[in-house]
Amino acid sequence: MSETEAAPAVELLDKLAAQSLRRFALPPDTTPTLINISENATYRLDDPATGNRWALRIHREGYHSPTAIASELAWLSALKEASAAAVPAPIAGRDGELIQSVAIDGLPSPRNVVLFAWEAGQEPAPNDIAGFERLGETAAHMHGHVKAWNRPPWFERHSWTFETSLGATPHWGRWRDGMGLTPEIAAVISEAVAVIERRLARIGTSPSVFNLVHGDMRLANLLVDGDTVKVIDFDDCGFSWFLYDCATTVSFFEDAPEVPELIKAWTRGYRRFGALSPEEETEIETFVMLRRILLVAWIGSHSETNLAQEMGVAYTQGTGPLCERYLSRFA
Repeated sequence: MSETEAAPAVELLDKLAAQSLRRFALPPDTTPTLINISENATYRLDDPATGNRWALRIHREGYHSPTAIASELAWLSALKEASAAAVPAPIAGRDGELIQSVAIDGLPSPRNVVLFAWEAGQEPAPNDIAGFERLGETAAHMHGHVKAWNRPPWFERHSWTFETSLGATPHWGRWRDGMGLTPEIAAVISEAVAVIERRLARIGTSPSVFNLVHGDMRLANLLVDGDTVKVIDFDDCGFSWFLYDCATTVSFFEDAPEVPELIKAWTRGYRRFGALSPEEETEIETFVMLRRILLVAWIGSHSETNLAQEMGVAYTQGTGPLCERYLSRFA
């Protein structure tokens, strides 16, 4: 998508964000500022009089149903109530509803909008060993909560199986449509995908290993506030392998030399509060490779986003050597 094509869409989102403010009991001078467009558009809301802030999320059309969004918010509330993780609190609109449907001229249909309390903190550094231990602890707490939580009967979220990740019905598009994919890179990725499929089939999908996960615990979705790790942006939460949450922590820098030590730090933290066998630890590499190829697909299907343009062809090209390394160990 060119800049001239993208600009009207951003202008419409800005208009929708401004319209959404009326749905909530916010100060009259609150102003929205776009901070990110990925699956959704996220705005920071500022009250200049008090310095208070909020986060406004405008959902992408057709990605999640209202029931699926309500399911995400139900898990957030349950995590917060159980003190299982530090997560943002959704804020109801003037009508008492957490999900607001907002329409404006220029968009073909209303968009679902959710307001969250603003969370203070800093994104973790990619080389922070102690921070990754805390990430492991946080994931263990969340996974323990999921195993004990009785979900509402209407609960609905995406399921991230092999088929819906790298297989025939992928949520994020086909990895073969990745930016700059050459026949040589496609061949080695295809071989790695076949190995991943076999190993995932061996792991299985029993609730003890495959359950509700955050699904995107990369550094951009984490905030360190003192000794507390806060987890934000549950938009990709759904049903997948617990170990997938570990793989997502190194998203977009899977080939960095510090990654093995970071993974070890994560596992140390995880084992303080959760069970992790040596066999499961070995398979983390499979999930890192799964995530890497899945992100190749995401970049290809979201080429209009800043993140996809930033990673682009170089990310696809760098995936080939990672696949070769993975195959040398697991083929």
